Parts: sequence; C-alpha cells; structure tokens
Amino acid sequence: MNHLLKMLDLSREEITDLLNLADQLKYEQKHGISHKVLEGKSLGMIFAKASTRTRVSFEVGMYQLGGQPIYLSANDMQIGRGEPVQDTARVLSRYLDGIMIRTFAQSQVEDLAKYGSIPIINALTDFAHPCQVLADLMTIREFKGSLEGLNVCYIGDGNNMANSIIAGCLKMDMNVHIACPDNYRPDKEVLEFAQQYSNFKMTSVPAEAAVDADVIFTDVWSSMGMESEIEQRKIAFQGYQVNDAIMALAHPDCMIQHCLPAHREEEITEKVFEAHANEIFEEAENRLHAQKAVMVALMKD
Repeated sequence: MNHLLKMLDLSREEITDLLNLADQLKYEQKHGISHKVLEGKSLGMIFAKASTRTRVSFEVGMYQLGGQPIYLSANDMQIGRGEPVQDTARVLSRYLDGIMIRTFAQSQVEDLAKYGSIPIINALTDFAHPCQVLADLMTIREFKGSLEGLNVCYIGDGNNMANSIIAGCLKMDMNVHIACPDNYRPDKEVLEFAQQYSNFKMTSVPAEAAVDADVIFTDVWSSMGMESEIEQRKIAFQGYQVNDAIMALAHPDCMIQHCLPAHREEEITEKVFEAHANEIFEEAENRLHAQKAVMVALMKD
C-alpha cells in the first residue's frame, strides 16, 4: 500500500493489517506506551472543506507518533489560486513526508498521488471517506468481536460514506444492505463493484434493509457543498430516518454508527442517537487510532 485513496483500492488483507495496527496503537496509547515511530517526519494537511474530527485527530495523531503536522488551508495556498495539482504535488513532495487532503473532487487526490512522490491520504472527498470507514470497521470489531458475516445496513444518501461502506464492508465479508432514494444512489463505479457480491442488496425501502441488522449506518442528508439542495433533500429523504421503528426490525443488540456531525430528528432521532452514543463516540475516537495506523503504514521507514 503506497497511498490511501479509496476503500476500493484496498484488499481484505490490507484492511485487516491496518485494523490490527490501529488496535495495537490504541492499546499502547491507553497504557502510556510511547510510539514515536514517525519522529522527524512531517505531514502536510490540506483542507478545502471545514473539519472538526479530521483536523484534530490527524494533528494529535501525528504529534503522538513524534512527527510534525502542518495545517494548509487550500484558500491560503497557490492551489486555491489556480496552481495545477501536479505542480503542488511535486513541490510538496520535496518538503514533506506525506500529504493528507480533505477536498471535494476525488481527481485531486488521485492527481496528488500520480504526480507526487510521497504517500497521499484521502481524508474525505465527495466520492470516498476511507479514514472514516476504517475507524467504523475498527469500532464494529471492538463491539462485535469480528466482522465476517455481520449484517450491515446503511440508510440515507448514497454519498461518500455509502460508497466507502459498501466497498469496505463487502471486502471484509459482511452482508451489506443499502437503502437510498432512487435519485440518490451510490456511485455507479461502486455499484458495479458490489454487483459481484451475492451478499449485497440495494433497495429504496429502509425497512427492507434494516431487517436483522447487526449494524446500522446513517449520515446527514445534505453534505458540505450541497447547501442549495437542503430543502429539496429534506423532502426526498422523508422516511429515511433511523428511529424506533427501524431499530425494532434489527437485532436487539444492533449498533449504530454515524460519522458525525449528526442532525438529530432528521436522519436519526435524538432517542436512538443517545441510546447508542457510546458506540458513536467510540467510533469518533477511533478516527485517531485508525489514522495513526494509516500514517505508520505509509510513512514509517
């Protein structure tokens, strides 16, 4: 593994190795065991989208690993003024040991990897959110003991989270049921990948997807960059809420995973969110550990 660009690129073995490393790093941190294995390394963090969890977890993670995180706002860089991605990639590769980028177009991430000579980490694009799904898989494995054979349900927008959940969970031999409105389905490339799996099901009926679920995922109905569609999407996603009726269809010990921020009483009720807050905020914490594993795997000598 030279980069982390999207879940579709990873093998089951690579995902397992990252999860095992994340578990180890979490254990060491909780027990005060230093692991400054990236001492002397610098990570450039390019942000074209606002962030809470991504920025803090990467900065803290790089510090705990002994390295230096450098925050780079796209608005303050020449890339924000029209410098080609390939030029930015070649310049930053001469200064840094790795680049993390949170942006809109997947092509920007792919071009950084193509033209640069250092590891690139996709911290979110409109197409993929691999760091989040690695943290999700880590959390599910913590609570459930294993991943293989679990029934995963996703209800909501066929966005970057849906794309990455489908790819990551299918690669880990989980049964994946996705419920999205017909006009808001996951990316065509992801659906074509999923069609090779008999344990994948796509529906427009949330109640169908939730039956016997071990894990239910959801996400906001309108992601960053979709502000002009908020009212239209509120109408389109009526009935796509994770609530008591949906939970009654799942297994009694069903987990909830939400990448946050959550819009309570839209995609999820306050009651269901708070009942599963422990799982959701453990998931948020595990962004730190999963991303540290990615940085170590890509940047350690």
